[in-house]
Amino acid sequence: MQLAHFCHKGDISLGMRVGDELVDISGAGGPASLDEVLAANDGSLASLEEFANSNANRISIDAVEKWLPPILSPSKALAIGLNYVDHAAEGQQEVPTYPVIFTRYPSSWVGHKQPIIQPKVSKILDYEGEMVVVIGKGGKAISKEKALDHVAGYSIFNEGSLRDYQMRTHQWGIGKNFDKSGSFGPFFVSADELPDGAVGLQLKTVLNGKEMQNANTRDMIFDVATLVVTLSEVMALNPGDIIISGTPAGVGGARKPPVFMQPGDVCEISIEGIGKLSNAIELEQ
Repeated sequence: MQLAHFCHKGDISLGMRVGDELVDISGAGGPASLDEVLAANDGSLASLEEFANSNANRISIDAVEKWLPPILSPSKALAIGLNYVDHAAEGQQEVPTYPVIFTRYPSSWVGHKQPIIQPKVSKILDYEGEMVVVIGKGGKAISKEKALDHVAGYSIFNEGSLRDYQMRTHQWGIGKNFDKSGSFGPFFVSADELPDGAVGLQLKTVLNGKEMQNANTRDMIFDVATLVVTLSEVMALNPGDIIISGTPAGVGGARKPPVFMQPGDVCEISIEGIGKLSNAIELEQ
């Protein structure tokens, strides 16, 4: 199942992808958001299947006025750094033995086809193609054997990072949370449509038509189940929480010379089986 939030004629709806169309689940009297569905924590995701063959209004994907993130208000957005060996190497960092964890906030990202904003105070805005893990079933101290049972599905993230601000402190968060500096979406893809743990998916980042990152999720140092276990040792994971699982090698800051996203650029991130996230870059007004 592929779900997305979108605006059409001023209304925000939850839509289900059927071919090249979105079935307007909300407009047909269904849930207002995926957040609401996951929060119910009662298997209601499966109940959405009935809308696939209903008489609900359908909108061409090409006619969507505005895409919104597939999770609107996660209680937690936990990001993972240095989760690919080659990315740690290009940054001259030691390969971690425990996940590098920091937080992002919803104000720091936009949806598909919405502009990522380069702030006035920095021109060092880097791209990072990443897979998002969406928690469906909450829990704490989750076992490795049951970890994937807590994953509802997956999505895509461009973790735009202001590298100069990121490196000003020992904590990376300041460079990861500029307003609208990253993006998330367009689709949530349910876990049953992908291999267990979303292993073996090709991830690519393309900037202005040039491939910058090309890797596979099988190369993550800490796989999805390990991330769920590790994070749930510390805090209860809630339905709708997201884990931004790390980027592979090829980031702009490690290139010689460096390549950063600039106003007028278009950055596209694709993950096999999940889709493509595309955003233009604009200068802060």
